[in-house]
Amino acid sequence: MAYYLGYDIGGTKCAVSLASAVSGGIDILGKIKFPTAGLTPDEVMEKFADGSREIAQSRGIELSAVERIGISCGSPLDSKKGIIQSPPNLPGWDDVHITEYFESRLGIETRLQNDANACAVAEWQWGAGLKEDGSRVTDMVFVTFGTGFGAGLILDGRLYSGATDSAGEIGHVRLTRGDGDPVGYRKRGSVEGWCSGGGIAQQGVFAVREALSKGEVPLLWERAGKDEKNVTAKLIGDMADEGDEFCIGIYRNVGIKFGETCSILIDLFNPELIVAGGIFMRSAHLVLPYAEEVIKREALPFAAEGCRIVPAGLGEKIGDYAALGIAAM
Repeated sequence: MAYYLGYDIGGTKCAVSLASAVSGGIDILGKIKFPTAGLTPDEVMEKFADGSREIAQSRGIELSAVERIGISCGSPLDSKKGIIQSPPNLPGWDDVHITEYFESRLGIETRLQNDANACAVAEWQWGAGLKEDGSRVTDMVFVTFGTGFGAGLILDGRLYSGATDSAGEIGHVRLTRGDGDPVGYRKRGSVEGWCSGGGIAQQGVFAVREALSKGEVPLLWERAGKDEKNVTAKLIGDMADEGDEFCIGIYRNVGIKFGETCSILIDLFNPELIVAGGIFMRSAHLVLPYAEEVIKREALPFAAEGCRIVPAGLGEKIGDYAALGIAAM
């Protein structure tokens, strides 16, 4: 029996998962979460090591039986050397030699990948990338579409991460240059500005300000308690689902920009599948119809016809599987 450990490192919380290999996939045997905030990198890594022992012991498994550890973390990082290099959401994590730490501490081979790549691998192995006959698609793009917007690339049946682990950073691509455009990835008008949780919230705030300047008071403003901090992507999505035209209009803009983004990905990589996580999993019905209209106009016809756009097959569990996918790859 093969066992794997997955470490998910986030800005607010971390999780360690233990899984066993089963026919056609893995079975998650247990999971332990703990907060990241207020802890140094050394303290977090110590908690991962302790959590690994605890979860293995609870299942009667020796750590020596674990084949590999997979680590999923935000960029920038060096996957080849196993070094985390100052991700924006992890202050103080500067040149942390994390794979070396666990290989020395636990004696287990350890692999590191950025979170978008890790999710791409998990979806490719066990989610939307898995066909009914048990085979996998050959060319697939996974986009996070969550707090931020990044992509993981499966090209010709392999994860492609680029020369410096920066392949797939489509969120940094600028779509528009207007002074009032939303900001993402430190760039106004970027894909991340238009198609992410933070970007959608910005668009909501801008739309409310414009309405108020005309003497109109949108229901969104009332529901947010007349506080811009409460104008979130979730609230806008919930109200759009309730039929609020003001919020539907905001998501229409998101869908158009997502369509432009997918058109770029389709023309560049000719994928069979674009898999979207995060907000798209819950709001595909608000986004996809407008995106598909744009793709028909913008993308190369033969490439567009050969590509499907679907929500993540692993759903809300994708984070649990991401790091394990790197371990089992």
